Amino acid sequence: MVNRRIALIISLLISLVVASIALLIMNAYIGQQKQQMAEQAKRAILEAQSNQAAVLVAKQDIPRGVEISPEMFDTAVVPRQFLQPQAISSLDRISGMITVAPISAGEQITLTKLTYSKQSLGGLAEVTPVGKRAITISVDEIASLARMVKPGDYVDVIAYIPLPVQTSKGEQVTQEAMIPILQNVLVLAVGQQLGTVAEADNQSRGQGPKIENISPLVTIALDPTEASILAFLQEQSKIRLVLRSPADSKIQPVKPISWDGVLQYLIPRLESYRNVPQKEEEAAPSQYIEIYRGLNKGRIPLSQEKQ
Repeated sequence: MVNRRIALIISLLISLVVASIALLIMNAYIGQQKQQMAEQAKRAILEAQSNQAAVLVAKQDIPRGVEISPEMFDTAVVPRQFLQPQAISSLDRISGMITVAPISAGEQITLTKLTYSKQSLGGLAEVTPVGKRAITISVDEIASLARMVKPGDYVDVIAYIPLPVQTSKGEQVTQEAMIPILQNVLVLAVGQQLGTVAEADNQSRGQGPKIENISPLVTIALDPTEASILAFLQEQSKIRLVLRSPADSKIQPVKPISWDGVLQYLIPRLESYRNVPQKEEEAAPSQYIEIYRGLNKGRIPLSQEKQ
């Protein structure tokens, strides 16, 4: 009788242990499944976000010639394939602008329907944003992107500057380098052409200035410190403009480029080209000599005979 009780207790303990182990395994499995589902949901969200973009849309119908204000717009998320060219995602990018064409409610806001000055104004001071200073730089045809930079564009400014460099022997030498100076800079004017409503109307009628007649003088908007730096660099170096996409306002770090940087960029690529196996070109001989070995007839190329 005692042995039966002991056996029963042992069997109950074994059952409890097995049930506990099964419960632990089940909990671990459920936790693993939850983690996998969470990771899959996270990946799906990231993929959906990468295929979508935020854009400003009009809350109401906006007529032509109206100065925009924040209450006129709302932010919407749309698939990237439905994103309009030159669509705006940040209200700061179009602050102080006015419409050159009517905008319907729900329509995406694009730079093609905005400008920086009213027809009644049109002066450089009026198109200069608050807190900025207008400064004119002289650029050649290459530096001004074949004179295709227009008022309202955004550019980066880089300068070709001779820099003092100390060699490994402690000697002071001068090394030229291309250095990024400013990014996301607004172009106010090209020559005497401003981004006004009147000029937009003239250009749409074919009365605007021709590209070949545009002056190589470009006026940009900078804060006071940036304007002073650029004014100094104009006297010491060569300035070049780099055109940005209208929808790109990102500021990112860019390293100065000298011969060292160019070689560091090119040498790994040249080495990769050298490691590509090249097919040996087989020269096709144009003449042969016929020989007989017993009853067998053969031909030997002249090039092989000479060797």
